[in-house]
Amino acid sequence: MANSVVPARGMRDILPADKTRRDRVLQIIKDTYRDSGFEEIETPAIEPLSRLLSNQGGDNEKMIFEILKRGLAPDEPVEPKGATDLGLRYDLTVPLTRFYASNINQLPRVFRSLQTGPVWRAERPQKGRYRQFTQCDIDILGDETCSAEIDLLATTLKAFDRLGMSDQITLLINDRRILTDVLEKNAVGEEKQQAALIILDKLDKIGADAVIQELQAHEVCADPRQLLEDMKVLQKVDLLDSDTQAADTDFYDLPQIVTALKQLRPWANVQFTPTMVRGMGYYTGPIFEVSHNQTNYSVAGGGRYDKVVGKWLGKDVPACGFSIGFERIIDLANLPQSAADKVAVGYKPGVRVVEVLQLREELIDAGYIASLVQPPRRIAAAFFDQLQEQGYSYWLDGRQEDAAISSLRRLEK
Repeated sequence: MANSVVPARGMRDILPADKTRRDRVLQIIKDTYRDSGFEEIETPAIEPLSRLLSNQGGDNEKMIFEILKRGLAPDEPVEPKGATDLGLRYDLTVPLTRFYASNINQLPRVFRSLQTGPVWRAERPQKGRYRQFTQCDIDILGDETCSAEIDLLATTLKAFDRLGMSDQITLLINDRRILTDVLEKNAVGEEKQQAALIILDKLDKIGADAVIQELQAHEVCADPRQLLEDMKVLQKVDLLDSDTQAADTDFYDLPQIVTALKQLRPWANVQFTPTMVRGMGYYTGPIFEVSHNQTNYSVAGGGRYDKVVGKWLGKDVPACGFSIGFERIIDLANLPQSAADKVAVGYKPGVRVVEVLQLREELIDAGYIASLVQPPRRIAAAFFDQLQEQGYSYWLDGRQEDAAISSLRRLEK
């Protein structure tokens, strides 16, 4: 028996109906971002390994698809480290910061970026997780104030609203500096803070007892229970409470951000989540995620990363970004009815081709989306069911001599 002809492991083909839906979702997101003044850019899929391995991508740096150097002699041994010099990008943030450093003289002082495209991670494939997937990012570079966070959050929430998801999502918000303050209060040294953050980020997944055990195993602090107690106290904080803003704990820009969002997006469910860490090592201030009530994972995330551009430019540039997990929302989005109905025009190859194409042009001019479809010899109900699954709203039998727009047949659902 011949081997199955399938995509490479962790990759997938996208069928026409799925591609149509993906394009619609992406278009709604991009239109929302463009309406708010974000400008679309494009960066290469390949970056030098030295840039991808700059200690900014967390565990993603362990999952880079590396590319062999050109000109390697096929009969000469070479060490693995010396065999590659380029890699496929694992996210859009590192390429964006390189783009900004390369083109800073041609960009406005405060640059609002929109970027979408495929990224690659050599991780273990599983349900809902692929080695190639699409990311959809907006970033603001050059604005050191929390206006950037407010703009990003309000714009992304509007995109979710246009996707029909506003009543199903929750915006989780925190600040890395608050976490650092709590760690320092509990005498966690700087060299142990990253390990502590990674462990604390597991609190909702493995529970307090397991987190305490991990903190003890890594000798993060003398009293892990007190550390968790301090985190528990923060979980009760209401950032909209004026007394909170005058308390001993510094909540930095979070009260101002949450207050602004309450005015701009009064429907939004915003929750202060002091145990949220996010995995990327480059975050320096506010961090945020969007959860969905039908999933157990986030569908968007981001934060402030003021130290990344400086790696390439030689000076720090304030930066903040938010990424929608495009693959995670495809099936969750409640798309509005398409503005144009899709018509399947039946035809026989080589028969009345000019007349059928003219009929298709008339449909297009009338505002329809029209495609030629070759039906089976015997048309049964299953054929029309298949057309509906493919997104068609009407059927027109172009094989008939008297075929006309007036002969459109509505496909009943």
